[in-house]
Amino acid sequence: MDFTIQYLSFFVLQGDGQGDQGNKSFKHYQTLDEETYLDHPLKDFLDGELMKITKRKSERNPKSEQVPTKIGHFVVEPGYELDTNPNYNLFQRLRLANVLDEFKDHSEKLVRSYLETSSIRAGAMLVIRAKLDKFMDDPFIFILKCDFEPKVASITNEQTLIQHVEMAITAKNMKSIQYPYMPEEGMLEEWELKIHQSSHARYFEDFLKYVEYNRSMVEIIRDKVVETAQQYIAETYEENSEERAQEEESIEAWSNTPERQLQEKWTTEQVVEASYPIIDHQPEVELKLKLDHMEVKALLSDFSDNLHIAKVNGKYVILIEGEAFSFDKSASPVEFLQPDSLENVLKRIGK
Repeated sequence: MDFTIQYLSFFVLQGDGQGDQGNKSFKHYQTLDEETYLDHPLKDFLDGELMKITKRKSERNPKSEQVPTKIGHFVVEPGYELDTNPNYNLFQRLRLANVLDEFKDHSEKLVRSYLETSSIRAGAMLVIRAKLDKFMDDPFIFILKCDFEPKVASITNEQTLIQHVEMAITAKNMKSIQYPYMPEEGMLEEWELKIHQSSHARYFEDFLKYVEYNRSMVEIIRDKVVETAQQYIAETYEENSEERAQEEESIEAWSNTPERQLQEKWTTEQVVEASYPIIDHQPEVELKLKLDHMEVKALLSDFSDNLHIAKVNGKYVILIEGEAFSFDKSASPVEFLQPDSLENVLKRIGK
């Protein structure tokens, strides 16, 4: 199952790329059609890459806020159609181009728009229109960006040994945009596209100003917890009281703190109740705890069922129950333990 490349425009971007004052420019090298592409060196470079991009897994609500691959959707005003979105129109013109020069012109407009973003690194940009003949006639648009690789050399002869190669590119860390998004083979989502870039970078998000991305599970869960906490505060404290104001400030501070401590505000039953809507939305939500230097990784649904938290003599205790142990390759004497009774363990903790 391979793509048939109908058109491909190759550009080289130059510039220091810092802000509007940066020296940014591009040069169009060549635009290929289906026939000329088959005998071009770019075919060896790109073979398999488009399918790899298409099959790259992504979630509409990713587990963390910083993920390299995201699903975006075009934004329109209520009551308006998709063709009112400038980013959609940019891709659609490329999809509908009838001749080589028309595709080249629209590709240049896309590259010029990309150069207007806040931070640009020199490299090669490829604008590609391709079809997946096995499933559909509707073409895909792929935007590929390869940064130049420093300190690249090629072997020459016995005397010079190596020669420095300027403007070398590789597909290893290639950034990409795929439109439309294909969640399953043969199924297209015309409102959605998929981007892939380094997790710390925002090149494509700056470029696609009229595309939004669904919130991560971290953000969704945090908001649900805050909502539950605010409801608890409203039911517990009198309106406009000093205690209520303090609790509301405390919750706001908690929601904006990356590393947090145990708050000791809710009972086990209240925590379980607050967890229900979160688990219902996403059953596999993780629960990660760190007690001093020890880390525990479980599911939120394990709390109060297989994972329990208690306090003894001012210290925290985590109790975890299960059917069987497994150990990794790092051997330890603990693997030969004859487990003590819970009663005896609690006595030791109590002392």
